[in-house]
Amino acid sequence: MEENEKRDINMVAMEVIMNAGDGRDKIDEALAAMAEGKLDEVDKLLEEAEALIVKAHNAQTEVIQSQVSGESMEYSLLFVHAQDTVMTITTELRMTQKLLPIVKMLLNKKGD
Repeated sequence: MEENEKRDINMVAMEVIMNAGDGRDKIDEALAAMAEGKLDEVDKLLEEAEALIVKAHNAQTEVIQSQVSGESMEYSLLFVHAQDTVMTITTELRMTQKLLPIVKMLLNKKGD
């Protein structure tokens, strides 16, 4: 982050948490659609979730790269929480993506 682009680490943490949380909401919607057999909605919702999580991850990575480049930053428990949130929700996304083909297979068998 250049000097004029410096942002407060807690503001970045809130951005990360909000984007990741919005991604989780999309994952929850996708799981609900999956449970209802509305598979046409699931892919779109998971793409939206992934885009939000990538946005959160990019903000987090920007802070990490700045610190690695020598920029001094204060310790922030909120930023640690934000990193944990991104990791957890990324795992939820991956598990949902892996669950989708199984659900599709089961629904196809049920229809046979």
